[in-house]
Amino acid sequence: MPGIILANSAAGVGMRAAVKALQSGRHALDVVETGIRPVELDPTVRSVGVGGWPNLLGQVELDGSIMDGRTLRTGAVGALQGYLHPISVARQVMERLPHVFLVGEGAARFAAEIGAEAGPTLTAEAQQEWKAWLAKHVPDEARAHWPHEGLIEWARLTADPETAGGTTTWLVKDAAGELAAGVSTCGWAFKYPGRLGDSPVIGAGSYADVRYGAAACTGMGELTIRAGTARAVVLYMKMGMSVEEACREAVGDLRALTRLWRGGVTLHAIDAQGRPHVVSIGRGHTVKYWIWTAGMVAPEERAAAIELW
Repeated sequence: MPGIILANSAAGVGMRAAVKALQSGRHALDVVETGIRPVELDPTVRSVGVGGWPNLLGQVELDGSIMDGRTLRTGAVGALQGYLHPISVARQVMERLPHVFLVGEGAARFAAEIGAEAGPTLTAEAQQEWKAWLAKHVPDEARAHWPHEGLIEWARLTADPETAGGTTTWLVKDAAGELAAGVSTCGWAFKYPGRLGDSPVIGAGSYADVRYGAAACTGMGELTIRAGTARAVVLYMKMGMSVEEACREAVGDLRALTRLWRGGVTLHAIDAQGRPHVVSIGRGHTVKYWIWTAGMVAPEERAAAIELW
């Protein structure tokens, strides 16, 4: 059975390693983790890992999740600080704990206990952009007392569609037919501390079931949490829809939401046979994704289908 890797535009730096892992016969879970780790270390990918956007307090909080489509086992971490690879910590949650989801100090404690790679994630460039955002939006008097001022009114100003959603999403079907999904992100820029988007929320940001297919989302995670989008795509395929029809139905679910903030979503999906579809709604610009299947000389970057609100 030919394998496939489907990943969003931020994933480019990890594609070569992921393809090599898939060609060497590695399990889909290994391929997902292998592909995401280089993205987490690349400071030019502003929505993930090292160099990612900080929150309103200038702290980088990272989220990640992974799912095994055969067993439906999952692991996730949220608001993790001080560790370089949330995808690897999430996988260890899945494999070593009776739990699914760890956040904040508990996630960091677990990461330390398993010997996960610690290190700084806030770069000088990201810190400077955070300071510039504060200077632009927060009066001098309030900044003088930062962070003792209330943050609610400033958090409302961070809902920028260009930075209010960012993730690397990976869907992998290996040569043995196993299916996995993985996600890693820093969340949106200058978010309220402790904010979780859809990335670590299984069923919202990603889902994989080897019987039917897999899906993962990028963009404004608040929308896909409310609609349970990733799980919905897989359920629509379970109902007999094609991958394109399932994504179209999930887009309809998103359209039904009351939206108070600007922003969009991109759905990445493959069916049980590995047929892919990627569609973007409300993003306001062309959205790219990466794909590799057996027989391709190299991964290709393609444009997603476009839907309007």
